[in-house]
Amino acid sequence: MPGVSTLLDCLPADWRSGLFLGRVETADGPTPILVKGGIAYDMSRVAPTVAQLVEMLPAARTANGVALGALDRLDLPLLSPVDLQCVKACGVTFAFSAIERVIEEQARGEAGAAAEIRARLEERVGGSIRAVVPGSAEAAALKQALIEDGLWSQYLEVAIGPDAEVFTKAPVLSTVGAGAEIGIRSDSNWNNPEPEIVLIVDAGGRTVGATLGNDVNLRDLEGRSALLLGKAKDNNASCSLGPLVRLFDNDFTIDDVRNAVVELTIDGPEGYRLEGTSSMNQISRDPLELVRQTLSEHQYPDGLALFLGTLFAPVQDRDEPGRGFTHKVGDIVAISTPRLGRLMNRVVTSKQAAPWKFGLAALMANLAKRGLLA
Repeated sequence: MPGVSTLLDCLPADWRSGLFLGRVETADGPTPILVKGGIAYDMSRVAPTVAQLVEMLPAARTANGVALGALDRLDLPLLSPVDLQCVKACGVTFAFSAIERVIEEQARGEAGAAAEIRARLEERVGGSIRAVVPGSAEAAALKQALIEDGLWSQYLEVAIGPDAEVFTKAPVLSTVGAGAEIGIRSDSNWNNPEPEIVLIVDAGGRTVGATLGNDVNLRDLEGRSALLLGKAKDNNASCSLGPLVRLFDNDFTIDDVRNAVVELTIDGPEGYRLEGTSSMNQISRDPLELVRQTLSEHQYPDGLALFLGTLFAPVQDRDEPGRGFTHKVGDIVAISTPRLGRLMNRVVTSKQAAPWKFGLAALMANLAKRGLLA
């Protein structure tokens, strides 16, 4: 794909020493792989799906797969590294993203109205919202003050209140991987990528690893009404994950997630370039607390992938002064952090992106044909 780097460009800096899992497209169909010592192993005869492979950890780390060769020489397309996992997401987990959501709401999804509202909100709540612990007495006092000022919002409720925002981002098997096209609704005129770290959680609620994700955001739709969240978030090819899941071990732990700096670049077809970062140490709720709230009174028998939210909301003007950023078809979005690699996707409309046709029935038929169902 023009503008999207090779597999080697997408790998973590220490890919030869880390432990990773993912999926590739072989001639037989989607196949789970485990990467150990820089070598990729076909694990389909051990566990026909990534979800099952995760459930076999840590025993799967020593299981015998079929060696495919060195990862950097792998001539197979990478797929999204999850399959049967439910894809969940947490929103408004950073103070800055909370302010941007309030802007969307007050601007009613109109990008041109955002700058003035942003300045007023930053002046009033910018410092305060960063200083309070969600659900604390100080947060309750700030809420009351903002209500009295007429500045309270449902987005601030999930930013500083006791309950995190958790929603279902994408249906099972609908996510796309590194190098794939990512879709924006064709009727959206104010939108942006959301560069995030995504945790992988097994059926027992144990967090086993992490990957990168793009939780595409349509600011105009959600800004008009929070009830349009589903329409804004779940569209064809609107969720990317990858390139691989890095499994936790002695050298890579949840503390690496807590301290990660996620970088974002957007290169437009007209020569436009946007750069930004999202520092996980500024997150309002600890990643494992977000996992706890997601699990709550729910079970996920095939595990889940959980987007942790983003600090970054692009406000750099693109075409007209004061209108901020929105995507154009042809944008190359790169999300990276050294220990998880680089997730790159080219932006198209959801109508233009390859249609999602390989669902659960197709997967079961494929696995049965390959003799992989017990």
